[in-house]
Amino acid sequence: MGELAERAGVSKAMISKIERGEASPTATVLGRLSGAFGLQLSMLLALAEQSGDRLCRAADQPVWTDPETGYTRRAVSPRNGGMLELVEIMLPANVRISYPSSAFIFQHQQIWVQRGTLVFQEGELVHELEVGDCLQLGPPAPCTFINPSNDPCIYLVALVKR
Repeated sequence: MGELAERAGVSKAMISKIERGEASPTATVLGRLSGAFGLQLSMLLALAEQSGDRLCRAADQPVWTDPETGYTRRAVSPRNGGMLELVEIMLPANVRISYPSSAFIFQHQQIWVQRGTLVFQEGELVHELEVGDCLQLGPPAPCTFINPSNDPCIYLVALVKR
């Protein structure tokens, strides 16, 4: 656990609390842990629920909510270990979520805005995305998802392992 804590930049105490179900991790902590494991964040969240099904009905799609921000992730894709993963994100008004570059090392990612406005900081680059815009991420870099508006932003993330 010490090695994981060091690689992820998360305390051993926090990892232990998460394992025991005594703490609900934030999106940032999950991003750090997924990078340390070499997994996509959505894959880390779905591992416990993996099945061989090719159909994942909306009512059965797992949803995770960040306890600090209200940010939600819906795992849209069937949890069968397929190459492509689709994740629907709802970023509440005036919220920002940051991830270290390690969260992006093992994946190609595209972001497609469905509703609202998303400002995406990719290292030094800043992208302002509106409804219908789709951005393919570049090389791994620290990234921040920002909803600058007073309304929720909904976007779809498509992930493929590198």
